[in-house]
Amino acid sequence: MSEQAQQSEKSGFWGKLRTGLGKTRAQLAEGVGNLLLGEKEIDADVLTELETALLLTDVGVDATTEIMASLTAKVKRRELNDTVALHQALADMLKEMLCPLGRPFTLEGIDLPAVIFFVGVNGVGKTTTIGKLAKRLQGEGHEVMLAAGDTFRAAAVEQLATWGERNGVPVIAQQQGSDSASVVFDAVQAARSRGVDVVLADTAGRLQAKTNLMEELSKIKRVVSRLDEAAPHEVLLVLDAGVGQNALSQVREFDAAVGVTGLVITKLDGSAKAGVLFAIANETQKPVYFIGVGESVDDLKPFSPDAFVDALLSGD
Repeated sequence: MSEQAQQSEKSGFWGKLRTGLGKTRAQLAEGVGNLLLGEKEIDADVLTELETALLLTDVGVDATTEIMASLTAKVKRRELNDTVALHQALADMLKEMLCPLGRPFTLEGIDLPAVIFFVGVNGVGKTTTIGKLAKRLQGEGHEVMLAAGDTFRAAAVEQLATWGERNGVPVIAQQQGSDSASVVFDAVQAARSRGVDVVLADTAGRLQAKTNLMEELSKIKRVVSRLDEAAPHEVLLVLDAGVGQNALSQVREFDAAVGVTGLVITKLDGSAKAGVLFAIANETQKPVYFIGVGESVDDLKPFSPDAFVDALLSGD
């Protein structure tokens, strides 16, 4: 890709990211926006407005408390003299918080086929994310296979089949109600025999009870490990940015069941609660591999902490 094309892609992504974070940025505007109005003296009202703005975007009580304690201490030590300096200090702190989450998704060091599980509750965009990642991996030169492991929802199987046809990717599926672990097992076996690089496996997002769902996911993991002790090589939890603090409980529950290795945050373009990424960062060091900033197949992008914070705090 030429330097000009790379710059165009980068600027295009920045625009989408900035637009996608518009609702959250607007939510922040009352507190953070005041920091952009000029070199004003920092007083108690400014700090209170900022704290409220962070809480309203679901940064969370613990993360907000940590942020405000640090900023307040800097103000008391006269390290920050005005709201412009406070705004810069806030940006630096938010980037530092997200930095551990900014690790790249890579297949390096994995004995192929790489087996990637996608987990998450219904409606977060698991199946769509799989289709988008399949396209991305194809663009990087990988042979991809999809496993329709969400056998409890007919629409999920059909949707994955559609993505497979669109991308020219084989899809291993069985009829609705089939054993999910059997489908994923067959897909991994087929990938090994055909020399496929990557298996992207969809899984159920809802059963009759939460315990049933987690037991089903644990079963899929056990069955696949019979073919490859290291599989699954990644377990990606897909989270809807719009659920705010509920994302934290989802991380805990799915991690306990199947050992989540990374996160994908979807629907940032429709959420006013994108601050939850800071709450996640405050609780876990699991990487956010990708974020979704739109409906297009190319709108699944690697997560960049710096770009995210810059887009979140940029002025209108």
